Amino acid sequence: MTESKLILVGHVAGGFGVKGEVKITAYTADPLALTAYGPLLRADGSHALTVLSARPTKDGIVGRVKEVATKEEADALRNLKLHVPRDRFPQPDEDEFYLADLIGVEARDPEGTVLGTVKAVQNFGADDMLEIAPAAGGPTWFLPFTRAATPELHLADGWLLAIRPEEVGEREPD
Repeated sequence: MTESKLILVGHVAGGFGVKGEVKITAYTADPLALTAYGPLLRADGSHALTVLSARPTKDGIVGRVKEVATKEEADALRNLKLHVPRDRFPQPDEDEFYLADLIGVEARDPEGTVLGTVKAVQNFGADDMLEIAPAAGGPTWFLPFTRAATPELHLADGWLLAIRPEEVGEREPD
């Protein structure tokens, strides 16, 4: 892989206090890990923030960043999505992977036919769902990321086995 995928690790929640500190909501297991990844990037890969110091909060960190001196500057960055290149993360143990590693992987049916490519991993509150861009084109569809629906992962070879849930027919409106 010549270019590193960007992993969403958090977003700016706004300013904190009156001295220009920034509150960042972290999507990492350890919020303070945001300080170890180096400069945080925007979705396009350009530089966003450099965390100089931080302390943990309930859902992230509060700290000083190189690019912000006032509360107003911090508030202006509210909702800025913060990313880190995938190669800055430690290598996962054998038989482990990051969900971001699924993006771009082919979804194949039991006969080996390519159904599509994993476009994104979504979570709408229950379990992770793989958003599949169909090989034949058209709208994306969702595959539950469960052992039943994705019983085999061959990430080194770039594909996974996808068992589509049976179509249950028309659903009654709520």
